[in-house]
Amino acid sequence: MNRRDFLKDVGFGAVVFSLAGPAFAARKGKRPNIVLIMSDDMGISDLGCYGGEIDTPNLDALAAGGLKFRNFYCEPMCIPARATLLTGIYENKSLVRGQDGQALRTSCLSIGEVLKSAGYATAMSGKWHLGGGDNIPYNRGFDKYFGTIYGAGSFFAPLSLMRNNKKAEHEYMAEDFYYTDAIADNAVDYINHTPSRKPLMLYVAYTAAHWPLHAWPEDIEKYKGKYAMGWDELRRQRFGRMKKLGVIDKNTKLSPRDPDVPAWKDEPHKDWQQRRMEVYAAQIDSMDRSIGRIIDALRETGRLDDTIVMFTTDNGGCHVEYGPNRKGDFLNETTRDGIPLEPGNIPGLMPGAEVTFQSYGRGWANASNTPYRLFKLYAHQGGIRNPLIVHWPNGIKPGLRGTFTGRTAHMIDVMPTVLEAANARHPASANKDVLAMDGKSFLPVFSGKDLPPHDPMFWKWASGKAVIDGKWKLASSNKKTWELYNLEDDPTELSDLTGRYPEKAKDLETMWDKWYQSGLDPQKDQVKKTQKAKSKQKK
Repeated sequence: MNRRDFLKDVGFGAVVFSLAGPAFAARKGKRPNIVLIMSDDMGISDLGCYGGEIDTPNLDALAAGGLKFRNFYCEPMCIPARATLLTGIYENKSLVRGQDGQALRTSCLSIGEVLKSAGYATAMSGKWHLGGGDNIPYNRGFDKYFGTIYGAGSFFAPLSLMRNNKKAEHEYMAEDFYYTDAIADNAVDYINHTPSRKPLMLYVAYTAAHWPLHAWPEDIEKYKGKYAMGWDELRRQRFGRMKKLGVIDKNTKLSPRDPDVPAWKDEPHKDWQQRRMEVYAAQIDSMDRSIGRIIDALRETGRLDDTIVMFTTDNGGCHVEYGPNRKGDFLNETTRDGIPLEPGNIPGLMPGAEVTFQSYGRGWANASNTPYRLFKLYAHQGGIRNPLIVHWPNGIKPGLRGTFTGRTAHMIDVMPTVLEAANARHPASANKDVLAMDGKSFLPVFSGKDLPPHDPMFWKWASGKAVIDGKWKLASSNKKTWELYNLEDDPTELSDLTGRYPEKAKDLETMWDKWYQSGLDPQKDQVKKTQKAKSKQKK
């Protein structure tokens, strides 16, 4: 069954295609444009406005004119982060096993589908990573799409590149192609060619700063020698700036260097290690520059003041060391000129050029996630605590601009917030076949209003699982025993309190078990699809 047939079956198709039906129509009032920007595999301390030394003037400017969240939680990996962002629903319900890996469940409506039904022009540029086939963005509510379906790939020749519903890998054969630039090119084009009378919803999903380490030579040169101090000193410097800026509390302690990372003085390949971080920084620098172009396009088309721009990243910094024998559909065999690739983190082989395929590794990821422990794939703070910047001149109270809010928020809360701002209703309340959002809107925060404490938050993906209820957090990694933390007193998770508060740990474990069991059968939608197909054949 295709998306059009499904939406008709659940009573949503008429709204999508004719904008009819009171349950889904936008309420009265001017609706803001929406621009959601997501980075890939980037730690909380990388941006300048969050304590980093990487040059990010455009994101820093958005933060200075907007609102910064210091307690924003993402997911521990790319797929669940994108599912929760686009549906407002936890991954234990929003994902199903599709023909190309995990995909969005058909009964979970994307933000593109809901806003399109409310009269928005919808577009996406960048990484999808939520299934192929019928589940591509063009079929999930985005009128226009340019980007990659796979979760990773070369920045100079990204496999699985598509335009709308057609393969577009020929486009990267241009000599000046660089995926970060191309994502911005298309985002700007969508802004410039959307009629001003129609509100725009634009989702921009960068692959920066996910491996492979690819960047323009001039961007790499800008950071040459900047990381000669090594990861230990980098962590100390970032930690100090984070306290000074108010990103973290004064009582926060810097977690010890990861036990699998050597002291910088003992690192045998310092030149190569520096180069890895230089390229990583160059990727973020380039992304920030391209975001500046998107902001310029909003300004030049007269949209900026009434546009909600949100920037975040999917998970914490990625510690994975890219081995020379690792394979994948995302890995090119040769460069565009036919030169065989030399993949793998090989000391002495300097990354950056198209012929290489490397990652920045555990030591630098530990620095990216300053001051927290662990990384992407884990549900400890280093894997799930990230920046959120919100810029909306017409919607954020002037006295709040440039400040940090202590409001706790989760990726599932983004879609409910956007829908409330857009005066668009989610159809779940009117249709039992559409899953309701788990998240809650934090829109009142923009005007300085208080909200009730956040509902308990849950995680289960890859190597980590966790639950946070108020100040208490229960977490586990790699199927190890549960650990209990008081995040108010111990935000970097250094003191396990399970022995001291066993009843609290048990209560949280019971809460997590109940949430996990509430997840849906990952094959449910596929079974329904097969049953309906058989029924049609009989008729």
